[in-house]
Amino acid sequence: MAFCLNTNTALILYTELTNNEYFVDKSGIIEHFNKRIGTNSKFICITKPRRFGKTSVLNMLGAYYCKTYDSKNLFDTLEISRADTYKQHLNQYNVINLCLNALSDKGNTYEDYIELFKNSIRRDICKAYPHLANEEYYSISALLTATNDRFIFIIDEWDYIFSHELYTEHHGDFLEFLRDLLKDKPYVAFTYMTGVLPIKKYSMGSALNMFKEYTMLKDPFFEEYFGFTENEVETLCQKQSALTMDEIRDWYNGYQTRDGSRLYNPRSVVCALEDEACQSYWTRTGKMDEVLFFLKYNIGEVRDDVVKMVNGIPVRIDIVEEYSAGQTSPGSREDIYSAMIIYGLLSYSDGELRIPNKELMIEFQRALRDDDFGYVAELVRNSSEILDATLSKKGDIVASYLHNIHNSELPILKYNDENSLSCVVTLAYLSARNKYRVEREEKSGKGYVDFIFYPRRRNLPGIIIELKADKTPQDALAQIQQKEYSEKLKKENVSAILAVGISYDTARKEHECLIEEILIK
Repeated sequence: MAFCLNTNTALILYTELTNNEYFVDKSGIIEHFNKRIGTNSKFICITKPRRFGKTSVLNMLGAYYCKTYDSKNLFDTLEISRADTYKQHLNQYNVINLCLNALSDKGNTYEDYIELFKNSIRRDICKAYPHLANEEYYSISALLTATNDRFIFIIDEWDYIFSHELYTEHHGDFLEFLRDLLKDKPYVAFTYMTGVLPIKKYSMGSALNMFKEYTMLKDPFFEEYFGFTENEVETLCQKQSALTMDEIRDWYNGYQTRDGSRLYNPRSVVCALEDEACQSYWTRTGKMDEVLFFLKYNIGEVRDDVVKMVNGIPVRIDIVEEYSAGQTSPGSREDIYSAMIIYGLLSYSDGELRIPNKELMIEFQRALRDDDFGYVAELVRNSSEILDATLSKKGDIVASYLHNIHNSELPILKYNDENSLSCVVTLAYLSARNKYRVEREEKSGKGYVDFIFYPRRRNLPGIIIELKADKTPQDALAQIQQKEYSEKLKKENVSAILAVGISYDTARKEHECLIEEILIK
């Protein structure tokens, strides 16, 4: 059985994908790749976060291009079948499929690792071209040249030894292996390579500079094929009745194409629809996937930014250089955020950083509880107290708690405006998110509410919070009534609604809070 040449693995896996109830057809990307076959634009490297569909596209390409089986019936119903180049390239190529996360059973040295792939290619080529088996070739590239054929290479997880910090002293050797295998070789018809980490910073010389890279920061062309679009998610939602589009959007929306179109994490959307439950499906597959792993490099510099983003306030920053394979640990604020964008932990658009969605917000809230966040962690861990005081209508306790937070060591909380007060409230009520869906600046009634708390349990009241600087809590409560902010909560059939008016006197630096129950007619 072949290990890497013309295997049926891609066909099997892609067929399974198309059989899924929530399959999304991304085959249109093949038309773009067909145009690059046999041109000097034939080297494509897609580096996106895990769970964004890179490997699904890879299996699709193997199923489409491989010449040893007939996949016409599989693709005839897909978008690619309408392309002019569809039949011209369907099942017309030898395909070499390399998944570079495989480790040798013989040993754990770099030599064992790289020989696994060299020997696999050598064995498969000699089996497919028996007249070459008795000849000696000084390299794999020489052997492939001797076939006088052209191959399509699909290479998965190119960055595995970089992201897992394996064989660090041989990273340069590994790049040379890929260069010798692919660059300026007549047998290469097209190469599709995937990973999480971009390659160009590490490869400043000539090793892999033939690749055109498409990353989370710089992808002006293939964005829509890696992630679900708004229309695709809406179509999937129509296949079931357990979850609404608004629920899916709340949990998994948050990434954008360059034209501003929304992109969703594909795996999370499918898992939610299959399970009929919106929850966090963010898989922690190692330290590089954890929010706190990056923040710990420079918590002092990023702490205020995290507090802002948890509060829904974007952070403006210019990200010029991408975090890349082989780069040393991120030290500067820019490096940390660049790495987090690459791994999908933050979204970046128009110079602004954001926490993409509720799924990732949970990860950031978890990070804020870590001791390295100092006073913030203490506030977050004790934040259940202010919710208890609110539910008990003890406005004086709420005001005292807010006062302590606002006078903390955090510079972001020292500004005398409602934005600062909003950040204070977000920190104060962070633990409430376990019991409530908290929305900020949401349209309700005749205006926009500062905060609405939608209860996740029937026995909890809904909560409306209105903030006022240099006014009174009575003014805040009056606005809640006059602008009918309770209308949305009433439609949720809540058992009760609490109106919370909070004021902050910027001169005296004092807080006041009044809590009243709104009658539900």
